[in-house]
Amino acid sequence: MLYLIAEYFEFSGLANLIRYQTFRAGAALMTALILGLIIGPRFINMLRVRQGKGQPIREDGPQSHLAKRGTPTMGGLMIMIALVVSMLLWMDLSSPLVWACLMVTVGFGLIGFLDDYDKVKKRSTAGVSGRMRLLAEFAVAGAATWILVSETNTNLYVPFLSGHYIPLGPFYYLFAAFVIVGAGNAVNLTDGLDGLATMPVVIAAGTFAIIAYLAGRVDFSAYLGIPHVPRAGELAILCAGIMGACLAFLWFNAPPAAVFMGDTGSLALGGALGAIAVAAQHEIVLAIVGGLFVVEALSVIIQVAVYKRTGKRVFKMAPIHHHFEQLGWKESTVVIRFWIVAIVLALIGLSTLKLR
Repeated sequence: MLYLIAEYFEFSGLANLIRYQTFRAGAALMTALILGLIIGPRFINMLRVRQGKGQPIREDGPQSHLAKRGTPTMGGLMIMIALVVSMLLWMDLSSPLVWACLMVTVGFGLIGFLDDYDKVKKRSTAGVSGRMRLLAEFAVAGAATWILVSETNTNLYVPFLSGHYIPLGPFYYLFAAFVIVGAGNAVNLTDGLDGLATMPVVIAAGTFAIIAYLAGRVDFSAYLGIPHVPRAGELAILCAGIMGACLAFLWFNAPPAAVFMGDTGSLALGGALGAIAVAAQHEIVLAIVGGLFVVEALSVIIQVAVYKRTGKRVFKMAPIHHHFEQLGWKESTVVIRFWIVAIVLALIGLSTLKLR
């Protein structure tokens, strides 16, 4: 909104700063951070009053988690408010890329909210059926993919190799939707310990802020040998907003958590990262940068598949962060070590920009 206003006045005076994506990215981060910190306390109190007993805790989970009973969930709403306000203020709203990513963020957030609401209302960890949730997610992701492809193409670019890509044609629509849905659910599965998913999302968002900015510049993308996506630099502002909103949430989610993100936040954030990766045409790099999320999701898939076939468990408990808890690691140890892994993977992902 502010960009369009500044453009109307031809970026005169101080409004000239708004012309620059780097300035608006910093402003978006600070806006989301400050807004999140301001609304946080009252928002958490409201959730505590309305939810009463808070988020249901799995009885078959680690026994240490039973002490978290009564902690309110749906804290992702706080992230969503801070992020969306920041986006609407600082992004160029004339870009279809912006609206596609906004559609995924809000759409996945709404799906997650309905799931959280069902869990709290029924006092159950089941929530909305998995089939219904996936159908809704693919519907949102499919619509967003159609918009994104209209601004880019249907090629899958291979990292570490300059100019190499796989022309997927019509199959790209299904692939891109799978990336978005997969990212949303992978982050959702990672969100099982206080702060575990939040910081890796901040790290991944910061990494893709750099990637999106470089992909949106003709000079930088040509120098690095990465696909150029016109106006992709606007997504760096979205990434910065995600960072600010998540950091504000982490202030209240740090152990012992005063509020849980819930599916409302984890699905929205994961879906947003997936949409940004598709828009910037760095889908494979997302699997590297978000490798922690990938491992978390794979641990669940492997555990379920092997158990159904053999009746035996590969891990003591899935997702894999619970496996390490069962091995005797303290929750804080698991969280901090997983953060370190996320940082290393982000550095590897950034290296793909130059190692070609």
